[in-house]
Order: sequence, then structure tokens, then C-alpha cells
Amino acid sequence: MRLVLYTGKGGVGKTTTAAATALRAAECGSRTLLVSADAAHSLSDVLARNIGPEVARVAPGLDAIEVDARVEIARHWGHVHDFLVSLFRHQGIEGVVAEELALIPGAEEIATLIAVDEFARSGEYDFAVVDCAPTDTTLRLLTLPDVAHGSVRLLLKLQRALARVVTPIARGLSDAPLPDSEVFREAEALVYEKLAGLRERIAAKQTSVRLVVTSERMVIDEARRAFTDLCLFGLHCDAVVVNRLLPEAAARESFFGDWAKLQEERFGEIERAFAPLATLRAELGEEEIIGCARLGEHAAKTFGATPPDAVLCEPPTIRFSKRNGRGVVEVPLPGATLDALDIAKIDDSLVIKTANAARSLALPHTLASHDVAEARLGEGVLSVYFDARPVGG
Repeated sequence: MRLVLYTGKGGVGKTTTAAATALRAAECGSRTLLVSADAAHSLSDVLARNIGPEVARVAPGLDAIEVDARVEIARHWGHVHDFLVSLFRHQGIEGVVAEELALIPGAEEIATLIAVDEFARSGEYDFAVVDCAPTDTTLRLLTLPDVAHGSVRLLLKLQRALARVVTPIARGLSDAPLPDSEVFREAEALVYEKLAGLRERIAAKQTSVRLVVTSERMVIDEARRAFTDLCLFGLHCDAVVVNRLLPEAAARESFFGDWAKLQEERFGEIERAFAPLATLRAELGEEEIIGCARLGEHAAKTFGATPPDAVLCEPPTIRFSKRNGRGVVEVPLPGATLDALDIAKIDDSLVIKTANAARSLALPHTLASHDVAEARLGEGVLSVYFDARPVGG
């Protein structure tokens, strides 16, 4: 199933863009699902009809849902949640506060992705459009499966090993609640099945992130940082939608002339900064874009003859190669500067840190025994070179 996730700074119009994309795809014949993954759901407002946590038909070929993360948490790892609640209550924490504390960090984001993944596996849809939360939350949402998988897996092994020894003794010494087999079963299912599946889904070639921006400087700068971090984690971006551009008729009026000129300058800047991504123009409408009729008109102007569910660009991905006898890792990092990166080899992994994110890349055996020699950054690609001889060689 083709999957597109829209994100951007709060207030740039990502929900409208996501809804318009989904409606256009349905009009073109794709069985389409529109999903809100933003805790502050606004699909109901944009579609001008009530959308809830159950799938609802909103137009021919188009279904929509506002995912209730707490319902998904209860369905997928209710035993883990209940155990944590009982543990906090045993410590004297009030019920409502205990419920809040029992929400594992990142659980709501993971639950939302799991719901999307299940829809993808159902075979009921050809195309899914996800209206994500603002940029920083979306980065956490999309990178969490990669970051959490290794650390949670190790923690789970340690906890299970300790439980085998400590639990029988502890039951005779304390009345505190202790994890049972169902808790570990759900935790293992999360780590070994769901997180692994999410990593594959997010990194798949049929999954794309699209950034929604306006011509404001702060919006563009935030999107550029997000683009860098998404590339660091190997996530595919295929387009930038530049929203609320003045139409030609308005640009010809004297009052809007300078504003229109600045917008065109910024549009050119966006094209260059986000190359090779497709850059789509979305004009400012005369009225609010609410309801399927206006959303359809907005989508037709934005996409034209371009299929909204097409992969609009195939950006470069992480590559492992050899040059002059030395191993090289190439990581696309558009917008990054070398002095703002931290690069280190730790055990068998290459760790790269930007200002906002860090990723550990597992190295192939041919490079794992070699030290980093140097790093270069050119044309938006970080090239990390390794010593020709292995350590101790």
C-alpha cells in the first residue's frame, strides 16, 4: 500500500493538504484512507463532518478516521499498562495520575503507527494519507521505531532474566504487584513484531513524507532542519507543498505586489534548498477550504495532472561502497554543515548526531573492524571514510 505522511509547522495547512490529497486520490480511483495522527484532531473541521475513532465513509472511495491512541494502547498492550497503573497505585499515587504516568513515553505515537500499519496490511486500501502532528512531534513519531527497537529489546532481555530470579523471592517478601507472563508476552510482541514491522513500513519505498510550508522564513528553516533529520534516518521525502501562495490576480494588485514578489523569491529558494524533491504550489483561496467540494478544487489546482499517490521523487539513500581501497558510508544530509555534526564509531556502529537527532547505523562486517579516517560533506551528502587497514592490522 502506498503511504504518504504530511507534516509541517503548526498552522501551515497540513490537515487541509492531507485531506485534499486523499480526496483527489479517491476521485482518481484509488481506495483511499485518510488518517489523523495529530492528538489535536482537526479532520472533522476540514471535512465539515464528524470524524471519530471508527472508520467513516466521507466520499466515494474515501474513508477517514481520527486515531484514538489510548484505545490502541489498551488493545495492543493493555496488560503492560494495567501493570504499571497497579504499581503506581501501590505507591500511593492517585488513580487518574497513575493512569497518566502509565503511558509509556512514545506509546501514543507507536500506537498510531501500529493502527496505520494494520490498515496497510488489511488489503482494503490502495493509498493512505496521514495527517501528522507538527514537525517536532512527527520526527519523534517516525524515528521512534528505529531508536526504540534496539534499546527496548535489550531492556526486555534484562528484565526477563531478572524476573526469573527475583520474582519468586519477591512474592514472599512484598505485596507490591509484579509483572506476569502476559505483561512480558505483550512487551515481546511490541518489540519483536510491531516495532520491527513499523521500521519496515516507514522505511519502505512506497512510504513518503511530504513537508508543508509557507513562505515565512521561520517555517522554511524548520522544514529544512526536519528534512535533514528525516534523511538521517533513511526516511523518504518526495515533495514539498508550498501553501498559501498569492494567485496571479492578487499579485497584480499594487497592495500585494511586494508580497507576491517576496513569495516568488522564497519559492525559488525552497526549490533549491529541497532539491531534488518535487515542489508543489498551493494557492491561497478566496474562501476557507472546508468541505469536499472546496477540497477537491484545491487539490486539482495543486496537483494538476500529477497523480497524488505517485512517488513524486526518489531521493538518494544511504550507500556503502569502496573508493581507492577504503570503505565509505554515504548519508544524504541536505542542509547540514560538517561543524554541526558529531560522528563517531562505537563498537560495530557509526553514530551520527545532528542538532536535533542522533542515529546509530549498523556497519557491514567489511567496515565494522575499521576506524573512521575522515568525513566530508558536499552537495548535501555526508561521506565517512574508513581506514584501509582494520584495527590492529
